[in-house]
Amino acid sequence: KGCARPERKTTKKTMNGEQEDREEEEQEEKFKVYTKTGDDGTSSLYNLERRAKSDAVFDALGDCDETNVSVGIARVHAYDDCCEGDGKDGCFDGDVLPHLEIIQSRLLDVGSAVATPITSEKTKDGMKVRCRFDESHVELIESWIDRYEEELPPLTNFLCPGGTKFAAFLHQARAICRRCERKVQPMVKLGDVEKSVARYLNRLSDYLFVAARVANHRVGVEDVAYKKA
Repeated sequence: KGCARPERKTTKKTMNGEQEDREEEEQEEKFKVYTKTGDDGTSSLYNLERRAKSDAVFDALGDCDETNVSVGIARVHAYDDCCEGDGKDGCFDGDVLPHLEIIQSRLLDVGSAVATPITSEKTKDGMKVRCRFDESHVELIESWIDRYEEELPPLTNFLCPGGTKFAAFLHQARAICRRCERKVQPMVKLGDVEKSVARYLNRLSDYLFVAARVANHRVGVEDVAYKKA
């Protein structure tokens, strides 16, 4: 008699009992990539507002993602045109490659800002603060451009994308970035996205153009000059 003992959860006792318990916990916490919530043609923004996947905001997010992917592709091709022992291996390690890595993270921040429309009733003040895009990111890009241009010869004519693979992929990223900027600009006019986001994308496309020139210059490959017919 007396107080009843609380029921205790029992587990199967095995030599690997503790390991099995941990594995079960990890499986319960594991995040699934698919949710099936988008099967109806809608998707959720950061503020949990659901919109049709054809909404302009997802167009902008798609182009932002594509810009990020293209920057990543450029990074992995940085040394494709360098030969071992030619003294050019590693010539992008001190600035261009670290810069591109930072840019990829900032593009995710751009996506967060786009996915949190400022004028939406669903967007709480805390979300606005969390997704604020600081102007200092634009200034940092400008400082990188200025530094690169100090080593480059003056630009005297229009350029065609090409030269090394690295440069060509950076030009591709630039073109996609421009498209992303065009998609974001209407959202800025509506007041849904901060002006600093559009300025960043505008400056980023300039950066990618200059970085493409650096990619050719440092390995001794000339930019491809436009020739009028």
